[in-house]
Amino acid sequence: MKADLVVRGQFVLPERTLRDGWLAVSNDKIVALGIGEAPPSQDSFDAGPALVFPGVVDGQTHATSYGGLAGLEPTTRSAVAGGVTTIVDMPYDNPEPMYDMVRFTAKREAINDLAHCDVALYATVMPDQALDALPALIAAGVVAYKISYFESSPTRFPRIPADRALALMEALAATNLPLGLHNEDQEIVAAATAACRAARMNDIAAHSTARPVAAELSATTHFLELGVATGAHAHLVHLSTARGFDLIAAAVQTGSRATGELCVHYLWFDPETDGDELGALMKVNPPIRAGASDELWHRVTNGGVAFISSDHSSWPVDNKRVASIHDAGAGVPGVETLLPAFHTVANSDGTDRPLLVARMLSEAPARFFGLWPNKGAIIIGADADLAIYMPGDTIWDAESAHDELRWSPYHGRRFDGRVIRTYVRGKLAWDGTDIVNRPGDGRYVPRRAGGWFA
Repeated sequence: MKADLVVRGQFVLPERTLRDGWLAVSNDKIVALGIGEAPPSQDSFDAGPALVFPGVVDGQTHATSYGGLAGLEPTTRSAVAGGVTTIVDMPYDNPEPMYDMVRFTAKREAINDLAHCDVALYATVMPDQALDALPALIAAGVVAYKISYFESSPTRFPRIPADRALALMEALAATNLPLGLHNEDQEIVAAATAACRAARMNDIAAHSTARPVAAELSATTHFLELGVATGAHAHLVHLSTARGFDLIAAAVQTGSRATGELCVHYLWFDPETDGDELGALMKVNPPIRAGASDELWHRVTNGGVAFISSDHSSWPVDNKRVASIHDAGAGVPGVETLLPAFHTVANSDGTDRPLLVARMLSEAPARFFGLWPNKGAIIIGADADLAIYMPGDTIWDAESAHDELRWSPYHGRRFDGRVIRTYVRGKLAWDGTDIVNRPGDGRYVPRRAGGWFA
């Protein structure tokens, strides 16, 4: 019997790179791997010297935070152009977060209608909400919960007080679901921001002053201790300093279920070297800290970082073009640049770069969110999600991105390659020039059994 598809190339497997190999796909799944003569197939592609990665699982996106559920279409279009075959979307939808089955059903239907890639979902709770929606949402397959210690919006992105965070951790402790935290202390940030405004400190350098490391680390420590007290899986969704990862490592050594995630922009940018050029275009929360990237990279290579994500935000650039850094929108587009940005920055020491990229962008997030082994690796039986990456200097042009935003902090930066093809479950989604699949070809993917600490 003919396979549906055969791809030839250099395949990045979990433990090694299979040189000059082939992969066969039937019924959306990888059914065979080998070298030499490949089986007959209805369709084929020879990737030549390009690296064939497992499709990227971007563990943190905000597709729906600005434009509502309709934002799923441009975000997932951008995703497949960047080799991302699954996004894990945050619950802070506009105008209301995804905290009950009504909103979950609406979001799942939007995925079925709009998504170009597969989509897994975080859920959240509101400050005064009873926790009776948890069992149904967990049964429906949400992969994690997320809360914030800082209020960006009283309705869409509220602050969850400590007693509610504790109650939620107690409810999740018997499960394998992580509870993620936006880790900034409300009172410290409010006071520091007010002081910066009073002193008329309004540039990108003032952003880190207004949201100091103390605000991040105090929130992190508080959250980790709630995890210790309850036995729940406490996850920090974006740490900007090596110290944050060291706190997690200390908690794990005492038996706590704790993890930390790193967004790729913390490895790329520095306000001292990039601030004059980018200004608010590099504003994220928590801030990108001066001189932090080298120590963060060491935490990646020594195993202290759970996985790498984009924290993609769909802000129009007008939200950045304001007089004061404190009024600019926080967040950057990044789903389309995640793979080339991390692959490029990972070329800094003697690590096996393809294996590191596959582990941190695909396998680790797939395992973390309970999507393994369907997602995250080129192995027999997995979904045929593939990202084909061709080496070669590439200057990133934000105008060519597929997210409709037409701006990026990476604009004009050099990447060491580009994604020339993306397959979602064996179906071509991006041919290197055009998006060739349709809205709705992506699927909602629920959490499976297992988990990071299972």
